[in-house]
Parts: sequence; structure tokens; C-alpha cells
Amino acid sequence: MNRPDPEALLLAAAKEGKGHLKVFLGAAPGVGKTWEMLAAARRARDEGRDVLIGVVETHGRAGTQSMIGDLPLLPRKRIDHRGQGFEEFDIDAALARRPGLLLVDELAHTNVPGSRHAKRWEDVAELLEHGIDVWATLNIQHLESLNDDIARITGVRVAETLPDRVLEMADAIEFIDLPPAELRARLRQGLIYPAPTASRALDNFFREGNLAALREIGLRRAAQRVDQDVRDYMRSHAVAGPWPAAERVLALVGNDAAAGTVVRRAKRLADALRAPWIALYVERAGTPESPRAALDLAAQLGAAIEIRAGGDLVGTAVALARERNVTHILIGRSGRSRLRRLMGRTLAAALLRQAPDFALHIAPAGGGRVSRPGARALRPGLVPWAGSTVLVAIVVASGELFSRVLQHEALGMMFLAAVVGAATLWGLAIAIYAAAISFLCWNFFFIPPIYQLTIGEPRDVVAILVFLAVAVATGWLASRVRREADAAQGRIATLRRISAFSRRLGAPATEAELLPEIAALAADVAAPSVVMTEADGDIDIRAAVPASLDTMDEGSWAAARWAHAKQEAAGRGTATLPSSAWRFVPMQTVRGHFGIIGVRPDAPLDAGAVQTLQALADQAATAVERVRLATDAARSAAQQETQKLRVALLNSLSHDLRTPLAGIRAAASALRGAWNELAADARRDLLVSIEQDTVRMTRFLANILDMTRIETGEVTPRIERVALAPAVEAAVARVPGLGQVALDLPDDLPAALADPALLEQVLVNLLENAAKYGPEGGIVRVSARICPEGLRLAIADEGPGIPPDDLPHVFDSFFRARRGDRVVPGTGLGLAIAHGLMEAMGGAIAARSPRPDAPRDGAPGTDLELTLPAASRPAA
Repeated sequence: MNRPDPEALLLAAAKEGKGHLKVFLGAAPGVGKTWEMLAAARRARDEGRDVLIGVVETHGRAGTQSMIGDLPLLPRKRIDHRGQGFEEFDIDAALARRPGLLLVDELAHTNVPGSRHAKRWEDVAELLEHGIDVWATLNIQHLESLNDDIARITGVRVAETLPDRVLEMADAIEFIDLPPAELRARLRQGLIYPAPTASRALDNFFREGNLAALREIGLRRAAQRVDQDVRDYMRSHAVAGPWPAAERVLALVGNDAAAGTVVRRAKRLADALRAPWIALYVERAGTPESPRAALDLAAQLGAAIEIRAGGDLVGTAVALARERNVTHILIGRSGRSRLRRLMGRTLAAALLRQAPDFALHIAPAGGGRVSRPGARALRPGLVPWAGSTVLVAIVVASGELFSRVLQHEALGMMFLAAVVGAATLWGLAIAIYAAAISFLCWNFFFIPPIYQLTIGEPRDVVAILVFLAVAVATGWLASRVRREADAAQGRIATLRRISAFSRRLGAPATEAELLPEIAALAADVAAPSVVMTEADGDIDIRAAVPASLDTMDEGSWAAARWAHAKQEAAGRGTATLPSSAWRFVPMQTVRGHFGIIGVRPDAPLDAGAVQTLQALADQAATAVERVRLATDAARSAAQQETQKLRVALLNSLSHDLRTPLAGIRAAASALRGAWNELAADARRDLLVSIEQDTVRMTRFLANILDMTRIETGEVTPRIERVALAPAVEAAVARVPGLGQVALDLPDDLPAALADPALLEQVLVNLLENAAKYGPEGGIVRVSARICPEGLRLAIADEGPGIPPDDLPHVFDSFFRARRGDRVVPGTGLGLAIAHGLMEAMGGAIAARSPRPDAPRDGAPGTDLELTLPAASRPAA
């Protein structure tokens, strides 16, 4: 009983609740797709639908403008970019309005930077997700997959493209077309472009040959979509194929000498029918090697490759043919024996019986000898023959020992066990051999008359015939089970290896770490191995196993460059440069290609190894893409952080330099204009003001220079023994307006290991910070003590403290904590410089707020602590 395809039902269910998209597909600009969309929209409005024009580009065409008429138009959104104003489709207004039908022109349009989406088709995708029906227009030359073809035909590279999947999103396509002569006539009449532009277009893009080619491409793409719609309908309604709506060819590729002939014949048949075609290989037990070269050739010739596992070749092929609505099946000439052909046991006969609805084509045999699947199993080495003989000999010896207590019929079961064992170990051919010699030994040694190849009783005839039948059948079944188990085990091993790829490729964080891991994984498939990426317009070896491998022979380099340039497998075992000792597979994703993987196997790779290598290439490409995206994200974050610091620096410069400069200018202007009129005290005050502002600017610029030196690693401390008490006193003397300072520095403190100049600069910055945030007349406490890390020096103020949210950022560049409801003026570099200098000296700095000894009813204050290594400790 036919049932709907579950995938088709799931696809239909996924579209529930979403909007429907109809695309008016134009063969070329000017064929009238926008006009036709507007005309259809007016008819839909007359039928009661809520129609809204989201965006329509008239390009000054009077006919298009008149067709808009009284249709409601959504206002466009104005976006400023580089000092100019642009009007774009307003997606937020469309979502708020939620019309029953929205018209969106020029689906491939690129939005102005600052829009929500980069492309207009992405706006449409969001509208569809919100359940809004959309009609849109598109020209065939804007499809990404056709970009190269369009450029070759017209000589013009289309800049605005969109992915082909956008067209696949459409629930309906209406193809808009005009004969080339009529379209050129419209162009001459000025109905498409103004006269000067039209004249140039007629001699370039709109040449009659170009338009005819574009028309054919558009018709083919529309026909492909109609064919897809027919197949989707058949799958969702459980309609048995084929429907002869369009021709489609299926080639059955085997692992024999005729495989290449089948592929080439299928390509010629598909070209003659102007039809797509599929190359199918069915993996079966006992045939582990796939026709890789034939499948690669089929892919190069444009076939869709299908590899399926199953014991029933005919059933699998027919099922795929019905699923894809195939009309023609092509196979190679059978290499079966004449007896099997007479008995109708060939592939062609089976297809004629099970698939009478398809046209069957038989390609002639290739030039070489046909080798049947499983032929290797029919020509085993000497060990299986000898082993099966030993098994039967063991049974004969056991029978001689127990012949007095066992009937010869029971001994027949022992021979049967030997046959089953031989089949399980070595396959059907050995099982048949074991059955033959078991029959002879049983008859000769145990069936009366003994030691004669004769049968004395009629019942023995039946027993022998049953034994032979059971032995052959059991051996065949055991052999088949073994082959299937081996094949399943091979698939499981392949899946485990592929699963391991994702774990091992997910760990490296940089491309330098990732590429050697890829090479190591490739070496597990076949060694030696290389990973190659592009460098200076060519490819080069970036990682290899063994690591000393740094070059290859010229033939292998040619295969590697071909694989990289064409993004196709090349080298040994492929249809391209098969004489190379290496096999190369590209690493690529939908975003692009990232290089190639190469291996040099000792023998041609089997199907499992080829699939494993391809899976590794796919996962490796994804891993490289992940690492590069992470690197780009980190670089972008660093650039954003740099930009923030730059903005903060410029803001700080503009603020902190403007104030002293304004004071200096005002004082200098007053002195210059009224020197004689000013009293001596007034002149002295103005000069002191200039001096103070100059010192302030100098200090600010020195902070900027110090921060730059710290961030670039130019600070090189000279570590020596430093007594803390003199260092603190020198720093206190350098900070004007500090107020009261309470020192708690024990006399028995050991010396610290630090750079004297840098330590003094740190202390000055911390004391200035305490003076800035502490209250007027407040006390700044400086204390020191011995700690497990060495020496700890604390500078505490009685200020309002630091809010908990600001505390983790007090050592960031340009950060300024709040005091009450305002930000304290300054550069925000003092503590950042102190932090950098302490790290350079091997010490540490930390901030605590409130300070531990702050009174409950008083200001919380801030405690800044320095930790430095001690030069020596006092005796206990």
C-alpha cells in the first residue's frame, strides 16, 4: 500500500503558519515583471484581498507608475549613510501593518548599511516567518549559481546576486518573458531606459543572442521548478511514478569494468533528452569497494550521485526511480553465465519484471573483462581450502573414535557443522567445497558398505540428498550472514571514526593547532598525509605526517593544484590525474573552500576509506571555518575595544586639555593686554596660574606616555632593594594638597624588591587618587606589614568609597568612578598606570571598599593595597 512520503509531510507541516511567496521571474530587465505583479495585485484587491505595496521601483517608467494607481503604498524608511539620505523598504512598518498581501520589488536588491538586513530577500524571509504573504520580482541573471554563465554570455558580471535557495522558498513562480526582437523594440522606444542609456544597452547586454540565451536559461529554470512541484505532489499524495511530465535518467553503476561505459552512455542519453540524470551505486554485503573512479566521473559530468546500502539491488533501484520520477533506467551488459541468462536471472530481466513502467537501456560491455561483485570471494587463497580440509579431517577422526556409539546418520550432523564453520570463516565457495568433501568422506568412511563410494540402502540416498541440500543452503546462509556482519562492522567502524573526528577537531582553538590535527586524522586513513592551504596565489603544505614531509613530485603537485582550483577530488583512484601517487580531496563548505587534504595510500582506497576521507574533509572544513570565524570575532572585539579606548582617549584629551589651555590663554591674554595696568600681585597670580596649568598638561601627557609604554611592553624595571619608609615620604612630598597623612611603617620592615622610580610613581598615583576622592581635611593613612607574599602596603582614604559595580573596573584605562552623583574629573589613567607598573615589577595591586577599619556611621572610604616581594625577613 502506497503512503505519502514522511519527509514531504514534514515539509508541508513546517510551512504551516508561514506566509506564501510568489516570485515573478523575469527573463531579462524590461520584460514587464513589475507591471504584471501590479496588474495581478489589482485583480487580487478587486477580489477582496488586503493588498499593500511595500516597495516598487518604477525607474521612471510611466506604464509602471500608472499601474500603481490607487494601490496603498507603504512609506519608505529614511537611512543616513556617509552623509547622504537613502530611502529603503520599512520592514518594521510592514510587520506592524500585517497586510494580507505585500508587494516587494527587486528581490536581489542590496540594502543600505544600517538596515536590519543586508539584502531585501532577507527582509522577505522575515515577513514570511511572521505569516505575511509576499509577491516579489526577480530577474534570472541575479541567481548566484548562474553568475559565471551570465558573465560569459553577456560580458557583464552581475554584482547583486542571491542564493538559489531563495527561489526554492517560493510557493509559486510566474515566468515573465518577451521575444528578443520585441524586447529590443521596447528598448528603442524608450519604454525601458532613457535614449542614451538604451542605445548603449542595445549594443551590450541587450544583444539579441544574449536575450535568447537568457530566455532559454529562464525557461529551463522555471521548468525545473515545475518538475520539482510535480515530484513534491507525487510524494505527498503517495502517487506511484513515473509521471512522464519530464524526462530523467537513472544509471546503475556497478564495481566492474562496464561502470565507466554506463556513466558515459548515461551522460549522452541525458544530453539527448535534455534531462537531468542520477548515478546510483548500491552497496551490498561482500562488495566493500565502490566504483570510486566511475562515481567521480559521473559527478564531473553533472550527475547527482546516490550511494545506498541494501541487499536488493533491483528493489533499491526501482524505489529510487519512483521517488525521483525517473523515466529511463540505464544498466551495463550483464556478465552472468549463459545458464543464468536462459533462466532469466539477470539484472535486465529482473528490472523488466519489477519495473515495467520505465524505459530500460542496456549499455555495451566495456573494453575490459567484466568482474562480478563477489568474484574475489570465489577465488580465495590456499589457507581457506586447507583450513576447510582440516575441519573435515577432524570430523572424520572424531567419527572413527565414536563410530561404535554413533550411527552414521548422527555423524552426518557433524559434517554439517564443519560446512557451517567453513562458510562462516571463509565464504560460500569454501562452503561448497567443504560440503563436497564432507559428502565423499561421510559416504566412504561411515555409510555401509564402508570404504567404498557406494550407497547400499535407499534411505541413505535420501539422507545424502538432504545432507547436500542442507549443507549448501546452510553454508550459503552462513556465508551471507558473515559478509553482512563484516559490512556492518565496517560501517560501524567508519561511523565511529567519523564521530571521533568531531571530538578531536573541536578542541583546537587556532588554525596553527588545528591543521596538524587534521593531518594526523588523515594519516589514520592512509599515510603519509598533508594539509595544504592557499598562500601567495598558490597552495603550500601547512601540516604533514610525518612532519618532515615538505614536498611532493610534480605529478602530485599538479593533482593538488587541480583539486584546489576545481574543488574536486583528484589523484589516485579518481578520474583526474589518476597516475599520481597521492589522492587529494577539497575542504569546502557553503561559505567557501579552505584548502585540500592529501594522502598517499599503498593501495587504492576502498569505499569505506574514501567515505571516511571525504567526511574528514567536510568536518575539517567546518572546523577551519569555525576557527577563522572565532579569530575574526576576536579581532573584531579587539578592534571594538581599541576603538572604545581611542574614543575615550580623545574625549579625555578634548576635556582635560581644553581646561588648562583655556586658563593659559586667558591668563596670557590678560598679561599681554593689561601688563602695565595690572598690579604686581595680579601679574604673579596669573603667571602662577599659567605655570600650574602647564604642569597639569605635562602631567596628563606624561600619563598618556606611561600608559602607552606599559601597553607596548617598553617598561623594563630595574629591581633592587627599596626601603619603604623613604619611598613613601618622597611620594608624599610630590603630591600637593594632600592634607593630613598618617604613617604606620614599622622600623623592622624588610626592604622590598622593586624599581625605586616606578614604585615612587605608583605611590604618587595612589596618593593623588586618595586626595582626589577623600574629603577636604581628611586623613590619608599609609600602613605596611609583612604578609605571606612579602610586604603589603595600604593607602586608605576617608572618601565616599567605590560603588560595588565600579570596583572591578577601577584599574581599567580611562575609567573614573563616581563620587556621589557625579564623576570625578580626571583622565582615569592613574590607577591603570599603577596597575601596569606593579605587574611589571612582579607585584600586585588590589582595591577594597569599604575599607576594613571604616566606622559604621562614617564614610566607607577606599583601601588600595600593594603587594611586593620582600628582600629579606627580620629574625624571629
